[in-house]
Amino acid sequence: MLNHYETVFILTPVLSDVQMKEAVEKFKAILTENGATITNEENWGLRKLAYPIQKKSTGFYSLLQFDAESSVIASLELQFRRDERVLRFLSFRLDKYGFEYAEKRKSVKSKEVKEN
Repeated sequence: MLNHYETVFILTPVLSDVQMKEAVEKFKAILTENGATITNEENWGLRKLAYPIQKKSTGFYSLLQFDAESSVIASLELQFRRDERVLRFLSFRLDKYGFEYAEKRKSVKSKEVKEN
């Protein structure tokens, strides 16, 4: 059975835009290789951290929403730990209310993009 997951990760701020996008593509490829289907991707850009991590006060935030088996999370998080560009990450399974909220947020965002 496929579950709905959401993962947010913070990449080190010393990366260029190309390197940041390359890192996001790497994690998306890991998900698709393991049979996950990516439903939403958001790049939140460079943001200030709440507290310094590895003497850095900013980081590139990215969000991935996907449907996958529970075993995929272990391989994804292993790759997060191995990659030195990742400062922090958090993956969690969405319950039905979280999934409804994510779908609502995604539809609102797509409407904003169409209007612009």
